[in-house]
Amino acid sequence: MQRTVYVKQKKRRLFLRRIILLTVTALTAMITMYGGLLLYAQITGAPSLSVPKASVFLDQDGKVIGDHFAAERRYWVELDEISPFLIDAVVATEDRHFHSHHGFDYKRIAGALLKDIKNRKKVEGASTITQQYARNLHLTHAKTWKRKINEALIAFRLERFYDKEVILEGYLNTVYFGHGMYGVEAASNFYFGKSAKELTLEESAVITAIAKGPSIYSPVNYPENSTRRKELIISLMEAQGVISTEQATRAMETDIVLKADEWRNKKKIAPYFLDEVWREAEKVLAAKGRYPAEGGWTIRTTLNAHHQQIAEEVIEKWMPDNGLQIGFTSIDPATGGITSLVGGTDYTESPFNRATQARRQPGSVIKPVLYAAALENGFNPLTFLMPEKTIFTYDNGETYEPKNVNGKFASQPISLAQALAISDNIYAVKTLEDVGYKNFQGMAERLGIDVNFPTTPATALGTTEVTLMDMTNAYNRVAAGGVDITPNTIISITDAEGKTIYERPKQKKKQIMSEQDAFVLTHLMTGMFDPVFNDYSAATGLSMRQKQTRPYAAKSGTTITDQYLIGFTPSLTAGVWNGFDVDKQLETIEDKAATKKIWIEFMEEVHSGKTPEPFIPPKGVSSVIVDVETGGLAVAECERQRLVYVKEKDVPQKLCTDQSLQQMKSSNKDEKGFNLFPFSFFD
Repeated sequence: MQRTVYVKQKKRRLFLRRIILLTVTALTAMITMYGGLLLYAQITGAPSLSVPKASVFLDQDGKVIGDHFAAERRYWVELDEISPFLIDAVVATEDRHFHSHHGFDYKRIAGALLKDIKNRKKVEGASTITQQYARNLHLTHAKTWKRKINEALIAFRLERFYDKEVILEGYLNTVYFGHGMYGVEAASNFYFGKSAKELTLEESAVITAIAKGPSIYSPVNYPENSTRRKELIISLMEAQGVISTEQATRAMETDIVLKADEWRNKKKIAPYFLDEVWREAEKVLAAKGRYPAEGGWTIRTTLNAHHQQIAEEVIEKWMPDNGLQIGFTSIDPATGGITSLVGGTDYTESPFNRATQARRQPGSVIKPVLYAAALENGFNPLTFLMPEKTIFTYDNGETYEPKNVNGKFASQPISLAQALAISDNIYAVKTLEDVGYKNFQGMAERLGIDVNFPTTPATALGTTEVTLMDMTNAYNRVAAGGVDITPNTIISITDAEGKTIYERPKQKKKQIMSEQDAFVLTHLMTGMFDPVFNDYSAATGLSMRQKQTRPYAAKSGTTITDQYLIGFTPSLTAGVWNGFDVDKQLETIEDKAATKKIWIEFMEEVHSGKTPEPFIPPKGVSSVIVDVETGGLAVAECERQRLVYVKEKDVPQKLCTDQSLQQMKSSNKDEKGFNLFPFSFFD
């Protein structure tokens, strides 16, 4: 008996020793493993939280007008910018012990593991929010043990280095909610047309339901599935004491109103403009040592939403539906900010920007650039030339004979003022020959036209291809008083952390032509709207005069394939180009009329309700009323009179009735018999 008792005691002691040994071994293994995990986490460091974020574009008033994203449309928001209902719904559904565990819910893991073993495959997940965030950041959704192990390792590091708020915020911003939407802000905007912070309880439940499986629970594609899961989520929230019974009942009974169709049907605002913004942003960010691919940028642009809307409306109204294309832009002379831009009739069919990328012949729109050079080299508004039929001969013996649009020529000398108003071609070619190609090229470069013009007489008539943006910029610099203003699309850029990294600098007021010449040229360009200049050709802007309610300085240009019109008020410059992408001539009345109709209606609409702005002459410029036919000071006997601005040294001294002026008016020759090229009437 004693021996039996002894044997039993011995066995019991051996069993206890084994238990203790196994326990110590297990504890040692666990401590070693945990120590290894700590060492691993310390060596590998905190996992990156970087994810692709959409960049947001704002108009000049701070209203969202679009976004830019690589593969995932995601707008990052902080926890305090998310509805508490949505946060509670997600935690209650996805990980009710989120705030108490250290990355893993061991009870859920054990239960899921037993089911997986029973079914001999991965059938149920038990991932916490931390684990799901780890997967969203760095892994795929493949149901494999390898992925689960990696997920656990990353989750451990997340919990080690980041607090719960950071993890929860990151999770809510990385979940995929279907239809290309990542994160709660994008999902909220897509499904309900509102920010995530504005979501109601029932809407929050719908958003939370989608996370379980976007391909199954999308309220757009599977409304019944969505409703069932929404109700389950509300019930879970009630059972966990997150919401009251009254709240749950009300949320169950409230109808869901989706706005997804509005999102899909919403026309993208100014897509051509936003492309230009992003191109400029890439340059700005690179110069700041930042990478555009970081995403999350908030870019406040120069776009004036009203200007853009008017531009699109008048283009749709007046553009014929025959393949004719459009380039349009408007610029603020004070800042160079592009306030509207249209690069074609349909961005979805062709994102090619005809306002900034297409090079086309500007025709007579180039003439103000030529006359700007002329004003610096002895010409003034009252410089008279005889624009008769003329044949120019090249050094190699070739000849060039410019003609006017209507095939007619002047029968007497005309002034620069009249030549610009009626767009006489012979006057322009003779001016280029007198001023010289070097002076013309220099003026074009100062006005921002980056083109090498050939030394041929046809250059004066706009045969060298340019972009609409370059030409509109040139006019805008004249509108700015001859100041070197550069077009721009960005006011400021802030990063994902809200730090402002770029603000548009104030442009230096560098004079590229004298303020006096800029004003004189500006006033010359008002002549295209004045019938007093009508002669063998009519002033080119008369078709717009009936709609004109304020002073404009402008010039049109026409070739067989292209039409331009660029002009400005003191506060806004606008340019239009029309033509076909293929080499096709403008033939119909509709095609030829579109440019002027679009330009004048846009300018009138955007200035509607505003007091007309006069062009204010600077010091050194004087106004005189002259006789259009002679350039002499007007008196009652001379019927065709007009106000003209000239530099003080160019003020005429003779009356229009002076005998010498009348003689020259009636003759194409001076007293020696030479063609009048050039002469002007001032002392």
